[in-house]
Amino acid sequence: MTQKERRDHELPYKADEAVVEEMKRARKLLREFNTADPCDYERQATIAGMLIPNANGPVGLTQPFYCDYGTHIYMGKNFTANYNCTILDVGRVEIGDNVLFAPNVSIYTAGHPLHYETRNTGYEYGIPVKIGNNVWVGGNTVITPGVTIGDNTVIGAGSVVTKDIPANVVAAGNPCRVIREITEEDKKYYYKNREFDIEVL
Repeated sequence: MTQKERRDHELPYKADEAVVEEMKRARKLLREFNTADPCDYERQATIAGMLIPNANGPVGLTQPFYCDYGTHIYMGKNFTANYNCTILDVGRVEIGDNVLFAPNVSIYTAGHPLHYETRNTGYEYGIPVKIGNNVWVGGNTVITPGVTIGDNTVIGAGSVVTKDIPANVVAAGNPCRVIREITEEDKKYYYKNREFDIEVL
């Protein structure tokens, strides 16, 4: 089994020449994307589409954006990431439809062994992350390897998500935990106890 195959089967692997070549491709496209004219949305969209070919529609990224490969990211429709999003996609990252990332969201599928002797061998791993439909991830959130976030959930700013979060909840904290369920009553509010003054649905 090659190192790329080991990586893609969630086994310990080393970043050999073949792995590094894949990363080089991503870095070249990232440089093009991150240095493109900030107002040239068409050019940015074209580069983002090449970087992340497994997207179901246009890729809504705000500069700067960073990833390891891009090819291990699978996005649904209407995805938007604000400034400084980082996705270490050593493992597969699945993102559903209508997902919003606030600034400085980081997804880490990559990791290293806990014990220093095995860590010093250079072996690393990638464990998938899955984010459902209609999820909003608040600013400065970190999502760690192996996490699944359910549909319609909101992750509060500054969270460190180390375990699965169910659907239809507000969750926040370090470590991230469920605060409450999202209910039909929440439809009439746009911020805390402030009600919409216009018809939105």
